[in-house]
Amino acid sequence: MIFGMSIATFTTVHVILSLIGIASGIVVLFGMLGGKRLHGLTAIFLATTVLTSVTGFLFPHDRLLPSHIVGIISLVALALAILALYVYGLAGSWRWIYVATAVVALYLNVFVAVVQAFQKLPALRSLAPTQSEPPFLIAQAVVLAIFVVLGGIALKAFRPQAGALA
Repeated sequence: MIFGMSIATFTTVHVILSLIGIASGIVVLFGMLGGKRLHGLTAIFLATTVLTSVTGFLFPHDRLLPSHIVGIISLVALALAILALYVYGLAGSWRWIYVATAVVALYLNVFVAVVQAFQKLPALRSLAPTQSEPPFLIAQAVVLAIFVVLGGIALKAFRPQAGALA
């Protein structure tokens, strides 16, 4: 039991938070590509992605797992994104820090979703049972390449108007 919930219910909450974070993050990323700051969706993306990482640490475990390392990196990136956006208002270098860290946090959430898909979906699991086989590696390489390209474009394109930051 975690917070009075069964592990299954807690897992469902964790997955829902993750999916909301990914969906809202993709919309936010495309907003960045168009030079737009989407206030409400950005808040949803940041909040659900923080909650996804935090809830990941609450599952029972007896040692540090790779998922914990990803969670730590994600939380550091998210802390910087939140500081850049809400404390420093994207002023100066905080604009690119925000874009880079928000994209990294979204990428890490998608990276974990791909890992989970290959672990949980029978069709994918059969293609890469140990996650060291080419289909898994290719899928992760494609996801990384997409985020590198989109992140690079977002770094150049996201320059919201000063009035848009309020």
